[in-house]
Amino acid sequence: MTTQGIDAVFLQTHSWGKSAKFFQGVGYEIEFATDHNSGQLRRGGSPYLFIAEVPETETPRRHVVLAVADADAFDLDASVEVVSGWEDTHWGTRLMTVRDPDGREWKLQAPNGTGQ
Repeated sequence: MTTQGIDAVFLQTHSWGKSAKFFQGVGYEIEFATDHNSGQLRRGGSPYLFIAEVPETETPRRHVVLAVADADAFDLDASVEVVSGWEDTHWGTRLMTVRDPDGREWKLQAPNGTGQ
C-alpha cells in the first residue's frame, strides 16, 4: 500500500488570529476553530490547513502530511528513513514521521482504526 497523496499542511504560528486572517485573505475558509488557538481551514477540495499557535520561544514549523488509508497495512519501502513510528494523536489519527534524502521531515497520517 502507498500513500494517497497530500492530505494536509500543518502550520505552527505565533498568532492564530493573524494566520487565520491571512489564509482567509487568500481564499481559505475556517472549518472549525478550537478553544486553544488553533483551527482548520480549507479551500474547496484542496488539502486542509491545520494551524496551531505555539509560544514565542518556539520556532514555528510546517509539515506536509501525506494520507495513508490504513497504518497497519502500510508497507513502507526500506529505503525510507523513519524518524518516528506510528503514534496515536489526540485528534483521532495515527501519525508517522519520515525523512527524505535532503533531510526534510514528512508526516504520514492514517485513521487510528478505533473509530474515535
